[in-house]
Amino acid sequence: MFAMPTNRVRRRPARGRTGFTLMEVLLVLVILVVLASLAVNVFSGTQEKADQRAAAAQVGLYKTAIQMYRFDTKQYPGDLQELVSKPGDATLANRWGGPYMDKIAKDPWDNEYRFAAPGKHNPDGFDVWSVGPDGQDGSADDIGNWETST
Repeated sequence: MFAMPTNRVRRRPARGRTGFTLMEVLLVLVILVVLASLAVNVFSGTQEKADQRAAAAQVGLYKTAIQMYRFDTKQYPGDLQELVSKPGDATLANRWGGPYMDKIAKDPWDNEYRFAAPGKHNPDGFDVWSVGPDGQDGSADDIGNWETST
């Protein structure tokens, strides 16, 4: 039989890197925070613009529905609810060809859309608008059918 030498020296494995140092982890976290803050700055205005475009599109839908209502009844509705349900007046109810819309929705800021006939901005027609992000009627951020585009 062969005997194994007993004087063999066992070598320890070389001390290699088995993980990250605290400094490396902190550096990566700092970089991630900087990148996240840059991303937030880039995309922060995106939601606001999307809400404004959505309100402008909804105003356009109301405008079309009001025009169809007027074509059928020969007058503008008393309020936006008449686009969904028949008016109480028997003559208008007989001419009413609706519903012109499924429901009266709120704007992206959870405010009611406004309607006026004759309109302040369209005195020979009607105004339909959202009061915009500030919720104040008559302010610069109102979105209505008198605007060309947003």
